[in-house]
Amino acid sequence: MSENDVLYQNVSNIINNEIKPYIEADGGNIKLKSVDEGVVYVHLSGACAGCPGAAMTLKGGVERILKMKLPDVKEVRLAY
Repeated sequence: MSENDVLYQNVSNIINNEIKPYIEADGGNIKLKSVDEGVVYVHLSGACAGCPGAAMTLKGGVERILKMKLPDVKEVRLAY
């Protein structure tokens, strides 16, 4: 298993177990698309799609949590 595969699995576990429940509680959804050299790409849908607060959720929530738990995460970006 490559380093990228391990990081993908760790990011996936944190998103699914710790982040997704909060986003779903607000009527949204988050899906991990890919991880490339420390950059995490996610897709936001449901109430999050087009929401003015989505950027704040992405940077202030998802990115902050992932960086805190996984130092190899450099940034979180939206995947389209």
